[in-house]
Amino acid sequence: MAYGFLLFLFFSSIMSTHIHACNQTDRSSLMSFILTLSSLSFNWTSDNCCQWKGIACDQDSRVTHLLLPSKGLEGGMFPSSLANLTHLTHLNLSHNSLFGSLDTQFFVTLNRLEILDLSYNLLSGELPFSLPSSNIQKLDLSSNHFHGAIPSSFFHHASKLTSFNVSNNTFTGYIPSSICLKHSSPFLRLLDFSSNEFSGNLAPGLGDCSELLVFRAGRNNLSGLLPEDIYNATKLEEISLPLSSLYGAISDKIVNLTNLAILNLFFNHLGSKLPLNFGKLSKLKYVNLDFNYLEGSLPPSLMNCTNLVELHVQSNNLEGDISILDFSRLSQLTKLDIRLNNFTGTFPISLYSCRSLKAIRLSSNRLEGQIQVDILSLKSLSFLSLGFNRFTNITGAMKILMSCKSLHTLLLTGSFKGEGMPGDDDMADIEGFQNLRALSFAECQLTGQIPIWLSKLNKLEILLLGSNQITGPIPSWLGALPRLYHVSLRKNQISGEFPKQLCRLPRLVSEASQDDTSYEFELPFFLGPIIANPNYYLSSKLSSYPAMIDLSENNIGGEIPNEISRLQRLRMLRLGHNNFSGIIPDQISNLKNLEVLNLSMNHLSGIIPSSLESLNFLKEFNVSYNNLQGPIPTSTQLQSFDDSAFEGNPNLCGPPLPNECGRPNKVIDEDNNNNNKDEGNGHQLPWFYISSVVLGFIVGFWGVFGYLIFNKRWRYA
Repeated sequence: MAYGFLLFLFFSSIMSTHIHACNQTDRSSLMSFILTLSSLSFNWTSDNCCQWKGIACDQDSRVTHLLLPSKGLEGGMFPSSLANLTHLTHLNLSHNSLFGSLDTQFFVTLNRLEILDLSYNLLSGELPFSLPSSNIQKLDLSSNHFHGAIPSSFFHHASKLTSFNVSNNTFTGYIPSSICLKHSSPFLRLLDFSSNEFSGNLAPGLGDCSELLVFRAGRNNLSGLLPEDIYNATKLEEISLPLSSLYGAISDKIVNLTNLAILNLFFNHLGSKLPLNFGKLSKLKYVNLDFNYLEGSLPPSLMNCTNLVELHVQSNNLEGDISILDFSRLSQLTKLDIRLNNFTGTFPISLYSCRSLKAIRLSSNRLEGQIQVDILSLKSLSFLSLGFNRFTNITGAMKILMSCKSLHTLLLTGSFKGEGMPGDDDMADIEGFQNLRALSFAECQLTGQIPIWLSKLNKLEILLLGSNQITGPIPSWLGALPRLYHVSLRKNQISGEFPKQLCRLPRLVSEASQDDTSYEFELPFFLGPIIANPNYYLSSKLSSYPAMIDLSENNIGGEIPNEISRLQRLRMLRLGHNNFSGIIPDQISNLKNLEVLNLSMNHLSGIIPSSLESLNFLKEFNVSYNNLQGPIPTSTQLQSFDDSAFEGNPNLCGPPLPNECGRPNKVIDEDNNNNNKDEGNGHQLPWFYISSVVLGFIVGFWGVFGYLIFNKRWRYA
């Protein structure tokens, strides 16, 4: 019986292996497929392909799933071998480096495909006339190089399609309409056309998408009105149409979208007022209406959106007393951005009840008053921008805010006008600022000197003190801040010299360890005037802000220290409009990453060092209005700048200036000496010429005037 039992197990195992071994045609197809591509090694060695990684089979041992995302596959798409996988239902080759186009014929045999994900590859060409399979449910072709128009017939046989993503390609033409008709794709839940080159109006038809949850079509060239029938797609949870040219008011019918959680219409031309019944959208979590032409006030009903996490309405024409709105019900609010509007009132006291707040930007409005100690209840606050308002008592504000231990970014630019710089006595305890990365007192017209308490901010990376009335020298301890790499002291009354200690900033010297630059601010961080290109607005990465020292428009004198060569990570050096004297240090040429060098309006003398030719990344260069002389170095780099970069130096010559350089005296003298040596009598030959001239003069003079003495008629004539 024991032997019989073992024999039974042996034959059972053979039968089991035979039953579950994959179809040999499928195995051959897979092997042919992988051999045509360059890839990392695959451990596809066993006889049973159903056990291979990335492969799944059905009960008949036919391959149904081919899932190889992010496997380093490189090669043409698609090898004909895949056409034999006639039972394939799931094909995922995303995040590889496959190229080529979609061949309609190839998909004819893959009529069982349900999931097709080819996103993040190098595929190109136009889409086929229609979808490859009537069974397909999800199609993701995003982040490739497809182009052309999407045929209107593409969806006609896709009755089961639920998700369609072609974002981040170069499709043109109109966004297809009538997608969700009964004979097309009535069950669509996701449509993503964003980041292409679609143009024209959004045609009606979205209202027929009764199951649609997500509609994205931003970052295109769309124009016209937002179609009214979009408000009939009542299951919508997301409408994302940023960076387009849509215009017209948001209709009151938007309240039909009771499931709406995300509304992103950033950078359009909507205009008009927000619907008063906006608050009926109780599921709203994210609202971005930045850079539109919205008017009127924020509807009080908005405070009924108790699930709201982020509210962005900056750069509009909104007005009204912001302090009367009751934010206290928005317990989940993490970000509030109302920058660049016409709001009035004081800092809303009700905001202090929003304990989840991480970022508040109220800058560029008409707010007034003082910061209250209640702000300390916001334990998670890391970003606070109050600039260009009428707030007062900066010292009081700083004494309160220094207890905000989570604060990373504090921007007070253009507020607290004409007050004194918070002094060291007032800021004796600054333990709360130990996490501060960015600090701006710029354009406040503050008086006083750079306070010593700043030296304790060991995590400070960006310091903006420009456009104030700061006096005194640049303190030497500034060069000891371990993370500081972007500093602006421009437009002040700072005197003294460029401290050599500033040339030791650890983040800028070559031996400094590279700090983490992947940090992102809670909101996009503005360092200067608004840039018209909205893509710059979108950047909130710390790495977007270059290594810079800006000391321009002060009263700083003395020589530019040779030690400046240590700042090898420096990308911008602005020293213009000061009293610097001496020569341009040759050591500046060691700053190989320099993109901006401005030394204009000083008292620099000597030549422009020819070594500056090696600064290959220079985008801005200005040495105008100094006392420089000699030829401009004949490098392509320096001579690519126009003559305004060199004007105001009368003794400079050569392109791009119009005045040509003459032959230098030194060269002439050397030539003369050489000639004299060739003659062999370098000291006697000149005296021979002189004596000959003198003798000729004497003979000629008396030859004429002596004759006049003895000839009376000539003398009278």
